[in-house]
Amino acid sequence: MRLEAGSRLGPYEIIGLLGAGGMGAVYRATDTRLDRAVAIKILASELSDDPKLRQRFEREARAVSSLNHPHICVLHDVGHQDGIDYLVMELLDGETLAARLTRGALPLDQVLRLGSEIGDALDKAHRRGIVHRDLKPGNIMLTPTGAKLLDFGVAKAAPASASDASLTAAATRTTPVTQQGTIVGTVQYMSPEQVEGKDVDARSDIFSFGAVLYEMVTGRRAFQGASNLSVASAVLEKDPGPIRALKPSAPPALDRAIRVCLAKDQEDRWQTARDLTRELNWIAGAGSQADEPASLGSHRKVRERVAWLTALALTAAVAAFGWRRSTNITPPRMPMQLSVETTPGSIFDRFKGAQLALSPDGIRIVAAEYEPAGSWHLAVRRFDHGQFVPIAGTDNAWWPFFSPDGEWIAFFADGKLKKIPILGGAPVTLCDVHGSPFGASWGDDGTIVAAFNDGSTGLVRIPSGGGAPTPLTQLSTKDVEIRHAWPQVLPGSHEVLFTTYHTDPFLEGDITDGDVGVVVQKTGERKPVHHGGFLSRYLPSGHLVYLRENTLWAVPFDLGRLAVTGNPQPVLEEVNGVDFDVSSTGTLAYVSSRMELSDPYAIWWMDGAGQTTPLHAAPGLYENLRFSPDGKRLAFELATSGSRSDIWVKDLERDTTSRLTHPPGRNNTPLWTTDGESIVFDSNSQPASGLYWVRADGAGEAQRLTDGKAVFQTAGSVSPDGKRLAFYQADADSGRYQIWTAPIEGDRDHPRLGKAEQFSRNSASEHDPAFSPDGRWLAYSSNESGTEELYVRPFPGPGSKSQVSTGGGLNSIWSRTERKLFFLTPDWRIMVVGYSTDGGLFVSAKPQVWSQKQLAFLGGCYPYDLAPDGKRFAVVLNPDVTGEPGRKPTDSITILLNFFDELSSRVKVAKN
Repeated sequence: MRLEAGSRLGPYEIIGLLGAGGMGAVYRATDTRLDRAVAIKILASELSDDPKLRQRFEREARAVSSLNHPHICVLHDVGHQDGIDYLVMELLDGETLAARLTRGALPLDQVLRLGSEIGDALDKAHRRGIVHRDLKPGNIMLTPTGAKLLDFGVAKAAPASASDASLTAAATRTTPVTQQGTIVGTVQYMSPEQVEGKDVDARSDIFSFGAVLYEMVTGRRAFQGASNLSVASAVLEKDPGPIRALKPSAPPALDRAIRVCLAKDQEDRWQTARDLTRELNWIAGAGSQADEPASLGSHRKVRERVAWLTALALTAAVAAFGWRRSTNITPPRMPMQLSVETTPGSIFDRFKGAQLALSPDGIRIVAAEYEPAGSWHLAVRRFDHGQFVPIAGTDNAWWPFFSPDGEWIAFFADGKLKKIPILGGAPVTLCDVHGSPFGASWGDDGTIVAAFNDGSTGLVRIPSGGGAPTPLTQLSTKDVEIRHAWPQVLPGSHEVLFTTYHTDPFLEGDITDGDVGVVVQKTGERKPVHHGGFLSRYLPSGHLVYLRENTLWAVPFDLGRLAVTGNPQPVLEEVNGVDFDVSSTGTLAYVSSRMELSDPYAIWWMDGAGQTTPLHAAPGLYENLRFSPDGKRLAFELATSGSRSDIWVKDLERDTTSRLTHPPGRNNTPLWTTDGESIVFDSNSQPASGLYWVRADGAGEAQRLTDGKAVFQTAGSVSPDGKRLAFYQADADSGRYQIWTAPIEGDRDHPRLGKAEQFSRNSASEHDPAFSPDGRWLAYSSNESGTEELYVRPFPGPGSKSQVSTGGGLNSIWSRTERKLFFLTPDWRIMVVGYSTDGGLFVSAKPQVWSQKQLAFLGGCYPYDLAPDGKRFAVVLNPDVTGEPGRKPTDSITILLNFFDELSSRVKVAKN
């Protein structure tokens, strides 16, 4: 949730947003008591209930507040209001060192002056037992009064190094926050011990400071590479080029001072920031002729140690070279795991899929960001930058994929296939999309292969410059092929790997097994490769990887024979849906399917005053709550992973719970029939996806309400007389949701839907229909204004629509006892609006907040329902450690470096 200009946190009035990062946002504000401009850093409200992030935020406050130094940003205040934790800091004028470095190297006198200031600030922090751990140009502000060190958000209280012990004996010492194997920081400026996930001390900051000084002097990063993997390898194994080769005017002593900072062994670096600062001051005084370090004794020890280590390293290198030549084996590199935080205020919806795309060089990641109001767009992040940046022109984008050179990102949106330059520019429409797209791949021959599935054609080819699609595969009626999906153009662009489905595959984030095969582009000849799984990808390591029930499997694959050459083995569990991608450089990105229940979700009773009492305390991922007409039972959807959910019913009088659906997959959106004897729901796990009917007492099997082709439809509302069902489904051409209604025919044991009629026809996406208690009106949400708003129209019509909400409206519920309509805001608070229908017109009053409590948002719909007596709601809330309900934190994306080495060590590829 972003703070609007004019809003207040305690005595601080918000002026505007200054920037945002993984932990929250920074705002310009005014301290109304002192009439002073300040900067306020907040922890995003949807993250504030996560104990780890809250601890990190509090750690930052303690770290900064304990430091009083002219070159460290001043902390004025700490506060908490309306679920928001915030820091009040001095407002700095200037630019970050990162921004300054985009214009090239700094003059040497500035390097030495600023370096001395930063070093002095680090010395102050280290003497207090605080290690910054993320020292980089982006965390250094250049102001008119000098450098300012920012953001101790990943700092930790830590024991000082040995040479500082006498200065820090009285410092508070705590257990290190970083555990073995965890990496915190920014790769280009990490110390070797950080890259390896080991514990760090003050000397890690000195290494990072050396990398910053190197870049200030030369205008180039000390450690470079085409991917995070190559950068991390450079940090561990390589030394940067000589400074004087890039900057001949640099004093030799400065070159040596920086090289001591960048020693791989902690013992060979400067042991305190104070020693380094003294060296920089001495170089500044001696000028360009500075050739001898100020402290010969300490440097002699370093040089002697480096000489011995160099000799040992050369000996080891010769031995290793001989061993490698004799064995022809390269020892595998250890896998390294990073966690990439998402942008505050958005989510990577586990149910819809984050739809990740890694650039071929492994430098960038693109994913779909979902806003609470239901809209989404693509965002890109370089691994050496701090946050995702939205890509303008990618609203409603699906299935992003990169060009082979990594300069374009292509995607589906609004019934079109488009591409856009990854560095910014206008989107280019390549062709119209007729059908339901399921992925695409850009070949190195300049042709895109996409899965359109228009009813008969499966895969099509499109020139990357734009043009009409031409069929590549046809769906076989003989083999009952429902869909072709997930194409990958193999190296050389002669063949395409893809998945064939014989039953309806995943829609809205749910997947069933398929068959993996290849098709020859020139002849159209097809060859089966592997049975079971989906989203198969060939990797340069000589493997096929694919997903099956949230597990990533691998099998050796001979590209020449287009055949597997071994047995599949599981290599990574808890991978969500389609949320993974692998770069050609060996970097894997994925979102975990594991549903975090450390802050367990539960179902609560809640009244208008926000008072809550437990209704169903068992922890779970609940959605789509629905009371039976008599209010004695509650149906709900319970998800157990990103691809599995079922319908359950709780008897409120007997306090018993029973499951109504059993086949694997997603069974969603329960709706009670008016007699309370049956439940309508939508499913993709039954024999064919669509709308289903099941008896509420669990007797008998669920029955599909329609015949013919499987279509994914979402149940919306049963009319009060029980004779009609409103639902919505995606338009085959545009992908936009449209509302339909159909008569319910037959009886309880043999129900079916009659001929469906489309409720409205326009270019907007419309969903979540809800009949009024008298059946004369239909409420629904639509994005026709650019924002998801709530509207009401006469049913069955004709008549004009009335807009009910302003600022967003979702998931409407009609009161059965009063003329009131409830809905949710984009930040998941309950609103209520009165209405009248005098003269046959629907007239609504101004919406009011019914409760300030925020409901949990888990990526689905209806985390609440109104009890039939109209007095209270059943709601899904997430209790924090204090017992107060809050919101779930956003997801993060896991990055695994050296994945090819790990894969090759576990799944052996046969040698020819």
